[in-house]
Amino acid sequence: MTTRRLIADFVLPMDGSAELIAGGAVDIDRDGRIVAVGPEAELAPFDGTTDRIGGLLMPGLVNAHAHTPMTLLRSAGDGLPLQAWLQDVAWPREGRLTAEDVGAGMALGSAEMLLAGVTTSCEMYFQDDAMVDAVRSTGGRLVMTPGVLSFMCPNGDPGPRIAELTAVHAAHHDPAGRVTVGFAPHSIYDLTPQQVAAVAAQARALDTFVHMHLEETETERRLIIEKNGATATQLLADHGVLEGRLLAAHGVWLSDEDRSILGAADVAVAHCPASNLKLGSGIAAVTAMQAEGITVALGTDGPASNDSLNLWEAVKLAPLLARGANHDPSLIPAASALDMATRRAGEAVGLGNVGRLAPGTWADVVRIDLDHPGFVPGLEEDLLTNLVFAAGASAVTDVWVAGERVVTDRTLVRVDLDELVADARARGRRLAA
Repeated sequence: MTTRRLIADFVLPMDGSAELIAGGAVDIDRDGRIVAVGPEAELAPFDGTTDRIGGLLMPGLVNAHAHTPMTLLRSAGDGLPLQAWLQDVAWPREGRLTAEDVGAGMALGSAEMLLAGVTTSCEMYFQDDAMVDAVRSTGGRLVMTPGVLSFMCPNGDPGPRIAELTAVHAAHHDPAGRVTVGFAPHSIYDLTPQQVAAVAAQARALDTFVHMHLEETETERRLIIEKNGATATQLLADHGVLEGRLLAAHGVWLSDEDRSILGAADVAVAHCPASNLKLGSGIAAVTAMQAEGITVALGTDGPASNDSLNLWEAVKLAPLLARGANHDPSLIPAASALDMATRRAGEAVGLGNVGRLAPGTWADVVRIDLDHPGFVPGLEEDLLTNLVFAAGASAVTDVWVAGERVVTDRTLVRVDLDELVADARARGRRLAA
């Protein structure tokens, strides 16, 4: 039964195209799913609650790769390359994190994302129950992928950690709700190919996906080849990891052959341009990946290496970097950049029912203020370009997740932002002391 109709100046469904619907409406049922999208004048008669809210309605953004509880470590170790940053700054502080710390950092980050219109995030982290509880408190959507690192594998055996991941999946994986679960072996440089393969085998058995770092830095690539005589991508293929679903974060240093292998295996890559630039890791060849059939989604990475969870920055940077690196201003039009942060990102994290507005999908909806200065002069043919390159997160006013309004007039509904900030600040300073 339809319970709510949202009526806007424009609706941007992102359901396979970027066509704007003028005078559009979105009908939502009591279960939080969309039942109709189209011009208001063409939709069936409606007897539920009507919200004539104006502006532009679009799908919530999907952050395809994040370590959000690292809000407690934001900006720590700036200027260090990746491995030094991990070993000397990030991991020592993370070793002191309690479950309560992780929950506080996740809650703050979830709030930050919701205020920017990012309704879903794919998280690689630990303290899984605290992560889930935090996102349930804010009202966001969570794809939880508990991490597997070498120190979690006693005597090299990933079995105990795989058992823990399986328990997390059993406890929290709920495609009919707001939490789903995948598995996250950290990387080939931290784990052995055999360990990653064992994690991937269990992911396939549970019909879920693997989320891992791949080819982030030139040093990482060189050391893996020196140690194994093959690239990380080839090792994943040789050990059967590509037989299941894989979301690979970064892909900055993939070769042509690597991209061909990943494209043939229908792998998705989470492109994190802000983090890659801040850490000096390089610039991923996004258009070359897409040419091989790789699904490229957008992510922020962690807020200690980005340092923002504002996915709109990636939406802008992805086309700018591609155009600059290739001396071609036609690459990655605004609509394609938005697609990488909505529909494509939803597919990458195993959710075909988010990132687009269509009958049967979740009503994860964002309202954009078209009176924002970034939309001047406001010509209809330029609205998407205005949105990507000028307005972005600052034009987000209202957000719905599964039909529930979790941000209204730029204010969180479920949680108090000031309280989240105060709690996280105290915990972050303790970790830094």
